[in-house]
Amino acid sequence: MKKNDPAPGRLPVDATLELRVLREHVASLYAGHTTAIVAHMGFAIGIGCFGYFFVDPAFRLLIVALITAIVLVDLYAIVTPRWTPQVPLSETPAWAKKYTRIVTAVSTVTAPSSLFLVSIQDSMLTTFVTVVIMGSWTRAVQARWPLRTAMFGYGIPMMSGLIISLAWYGGALNWFLAGFAFVNLVLTLSEGVKQNKRLTATLILQFENEALAAQLREQIAATERASAEKTHFLAAASHDLRQPMHAIALFGAALGNTLRHRPEERNVERLMRAVNALGASLDTMLDISRLDAGVVQPVPIALGLDELLLPLHNTFSVQAERKRLQLRVRASGLWVRSDPQLLYRMLSNLVDNALKYTRQGGVTVMARRRGEQVWIEVRDTGIGIAPEQAERIFEEFYQVNNPGRDRSRGLGIGLSIVRRLGRLLGHGVELRSRPGRGTRFRLVLPLAEPSEASQDSLPLQEFESPVRHFFQVPELGGRALLIDDEEDIREAMTELMRAYGIDVVAVADEAEAVEVLAQPDADLNPVALLMCDYRLGDGAEGLQVGLRLRERFRLDAPMLLITGETAPERLQRVREWGVPVLFKPVSAATLMQAIIELVHMDARMEDA
Repeated sequence: MKKNDPAPGRLPVDATLELRVLREHVASLYAGHTTAIVAHMGFAIGIGCFGYFFVDPAFRLLIVALITAIVLVDLYAIVTPRWTPQVPLSETPAWAKKYTRIVTAVSTVTAPSSLFLVSIQDSMLTTFVTVVIMGSWTRAVQARWPLRTAMFGYGIPMMSGLIISLAWYGGALNWFLAGFAFVNLVLTLSEGVKQNKRLTATLILQFENEALAAQLREQIAATERASAEKTHFLAAASHDLRQPMHAIALFGAALGNTLRHRPEERNVERLMRAVNALGASLDTMLDISRLDAGVVQPVPIALGLDELLLPLHNTFSVQAERKRLQLRVRASGLWVRSDPQLLYRMLSNLVDNALKYTRQGGVTVMARRRGEQVWIEVRDTGIGIAPEQAERIFEEFYQVNNPGRDRSRGLGIGLSIVRRLGRLLGHGVELRSRPGRGTRFRLVLPLAEPSEASQDSLPLQEFESPVRHFFQVPELGGRALLIDDEEDIREAMTELMRAYGIDVVAVADEAEAVEVLAQPDADLNPVALLMCDYRLGDGAEGLQVGLRLRERFRLDAPMLLITGETAPERLQRVREWGVPVLFKPVSAATLMQAIIELVHMDARMEDA
């Protein structure tokens, strides 16, 4: 088998890989080149001096000449230009040939020395010298196993000289030593060929693994880039969609207030339902961005599952009845340690997903204790999930059996959020499904001891429908200052807030806000609330604008950010500042409730 021939079961090695393997072999040889040549020179001089005093005086001059030749060749091997790592890969074969020529010359010039040593005709001395030469030769050949041509070039001439010398002088002992040396030559070179193959195969495997690892890194990097681009695209698209949706929601709310108790009010209600549905879809995409940004921080507490499952049943019972499905939520009396809001979101996504993909039968939610763990299971009798789709369903926008992208089945993000929340909370998410028979999702949570304090502080009202239909109008005790670069949004916000008796001044940027706050009569009608869009014109950031205005004019008014921004890095920045934020589109109920909470919070801080 030739050097370049592939081993059985292996694909042919490409030229570049073959050069890289040869380069490693050459590098290993040149790494010990000087030491090997110096050792050979010292050994040759020692053997020559030893033989000088034991051979026939007539041969002494020839011994001196031979030792001189060996030293000169060794010196040439040491001083001649050597291979370095800077040598181009394409020149590696030439350096391999050069190394082979050098060691072949060293071995060839050394070979005649055996004639003089064997001529001593002392059986014990001859045996000793033969064993010493074979031992030294064997180690030298082993050092050159990485390059097969060098191994043969160095091994054959020198050992052949010893074998020929022993056979030339004849005698039983010499013949025995010659045969022994020949066997040693064959076995050493044969083992060298095997070791060369092993070294080559090891290097090929190493480089192939490195290539696979590099490809894997490239694929991971490409996946991360694609994920980042997807996140940025969703953030940009979400922002651009939220701006006009926010204006529509505000105008719709103002119009609904104007047309209250009139026949046209029903059309406004239909409009707002459509706006709310689109807003819910945008909020789902926002959840992905918020989780990717790390702005969602869990606050695990001991909570009773029954108190959590009750609002879950209330939320989805109407949806189940509409599809003529049974929704069973079984009480358990168990307590777990988790974040109630995030756990509720996980369960609601699972139940919502189960109802969407179940045509008959129903959905069951139950909890069981298993040692120090609690299993919460959501079972359905739906279409099921094929094994090859078991992992893909947790990907964003992937939906089973929905090629037409039926909007009633959502966006295909719910299960992706479930997995993200599971990782965030440390809750295991397990899936078992049989196509055509149904699916079971299981959440694995840590068991907790009952705690009245934790249960009393559980904000269960937050688990109900996220749309607040009834709200109070906040009393600001002053006017609101709105900064938003979108003219439609300024007009819609002004009309809405004035419809509820709130005095508002809307400006487009920081400069206009400064003019309002710098007016001589500004103290007579103070700003009691500062509302800023996060992304303003010319790249300005509403958060920084609001902070600068509060510091410059010593405003004690609370600040509220209203934004369509969903970029993870910007959400993280808002979280670090601790400023309340609402995400467009914002309903009138949500806006008013947020203002009330801000005013009350500000009042409590002043009292403290």
